[in-house]
Formats: sequence, C-alpha cells, structure tokens
Amino acid sequence: MGKGKKVALIGGDARQIEIAECLLDAGIKVYLVGFDQWMRNVAGITKASGEKDVLWHELDAVLLPVSGLKPGNKAEACFASKEVTLQESWLQQTPENCLIISGIHTDTLESLIHKVKRPLIKLLERDDVAIYNSIPSAEGTLLMAMRETDITIHKSNTVILGFGRTGQTIARTFSVLGAYAKVGTIHPSEKARAEAMGLETFELEDLKTAVQSADLCINTIPAMVLHEDILVEFPVRSVIIDIASPPGGTDFEYAKKRGIKAILAPGLPGAVAPKTAGRILAKVISQLLGENQVEKEA
Repeated sequence: MGKGKKVALIGGDARQIEIAECLLDAGIKVYLVGFDQWMRNVAGITKASGEKDVLWHELDAVLLPVSGLKPGNKAEACFASKEVTLQESWLQQTPENCLIISGIHTDTLESLIHKVKRPLIKLLERDDVAIYNSIPSAEGTLLMAMRETDITIHKSNTVILGFGRTGQTIARTFSVLGAYAKVGTIHPSEKARAEAMGLETFELEDLKTAVQSADLCINTIPAMVLHEDILVEFPVRSVIIDIASPPGGTDFEYAKKRGIKAILAPGLPGAVAPKTAGRILAKVISQLLGENQVEKEA
C-alpha cells in the first residue's frame, strides 16, 4: 500500500524517524525537513531544507509533529540546528488533495489550513490511534507509579479518573498487578464497561470520599477535576499522575503546598516508547494514503 507515493515530514522527534523508516519500507519516498542533525543517511529518505529540494507539487501528504504547529507556523524539531517554519507557499504548491497530517489541533494550524484549503487529519483524535497508544501510555504510567511510590502496585488503592480508551487499558494493567482499582466517571456507558470488567466504580460527585484512602490517583480527564476542594481530602502520602493533555486536570500548585506529589505526564507513548509510537502512527498514515488513492481514482 502506498508504493510510489511521496511524503514530507516537517520537524518532529524520534517518532518521526521511525515513521520515515516504516513508510520507506512500504515503498513511499520520504523527505525530512528539519533533520540536519540526524546523522544517518538512508536511500529513499532525503534530508531537505524545504526550499528547492522537495517536489511539493508531487506530494501525497505533509506530516507535521504530533504537537502540530506553534505560533508563526513553527514546528518542533528535535533534530534541527535552527527553528523549523512551515511556509504557506510550500503547501500552496501541493496538489489539492494532498493530506496535511498532524497529531493534534492548534489554532495556528487551523488558520493555515483555512488559507491553503487542504484536507487535515488529526491523528490523536482518531479512535484507532488512541486505542493503540493506550498501551504505551499504560506502561509509562505504571513505570512512573513504581518509580514515584514507596509501595507495591499490588494491594495499592488506585483511583483512576476517566474510563476512555487510555483509562481502560490503565485500569486493566493495574488490576492485573493486584491493585485495588476504583474508576470515577460521569459517563454511564463508561461506568457500565468498568463494572463489566469487575472494577469498582464511583460517580465523580463522590470524588472527595473516593480519594481519602488513595495511594495513587491517575487522571485521564482533560478538565480540572483535582482542584483544591478535592486535593485537601488526599492523604499526604498519595501520588497523582496526570496524563491528560496540558495543562492537565490537577491544581499542581495547591498539591505542592499540601506536600502531595503530583506529576503532569502527557505524551507518554512518545516519551517511553518512541519506536512503538512511531510504528503506530506509520501504520495509520499508510492506511490513510491508501484511502486517499482510492478517493483520487473514484
């Protein structure tokens, strides 16, 4: 799938290297913009500046970092010696059906897409990516929990907030290790799913009571749930791991005042398992390129 296609990667981290190599294996020509400090040279992968060394008019997709675009059309680029900026003129040269693929939404990206009018795909908002990513997220959370607590996960009182794709995998992982896992959610379907898995559940309105015996609290809800009124109920020995997207769902300043260890840890797949995270994204990107070809031919 995807043989003969061309993709440009604009900035990124170790995940992008893995994506580039996976796409190359699928027969896709890859341009890397913002990778001058990546020391490897691979046939089929061209390190480029983006000016005259990328065939923009032949591209099937432009892949941005997972973090999208920052103000000024800046792209995070771990392997670049200077700032990487995505030029609007580059995208204007691409075919009209060239996919612009990002990890997440940003206002800067939406503004650019409005100008260039190309199809935009946000990978981290896709169900398939979220389900695949829940595994390295759960492993990363477990790693942090073992490192930051002075008790075993076995028989620990673990409160998990939110029972979406990531919350489910975390709950399953901790339960298998013998944690007393309790799940808090406002969604009846999530509550039913948790109970079907044999987990204890509670309503978020009862969060004050639920955290009073917590050794560990893992938050996956991207909204302020662990505010001052709730944090005051935690035992001081508790550890909070907040994996919701920044700024998280915890009042970190108040947690610090209370002496509670609270850690914001978003983006765990890329942090703990960049190779796996890159392969997950590459698999989905290859599928998208195949679907785009079908649409082109229809």
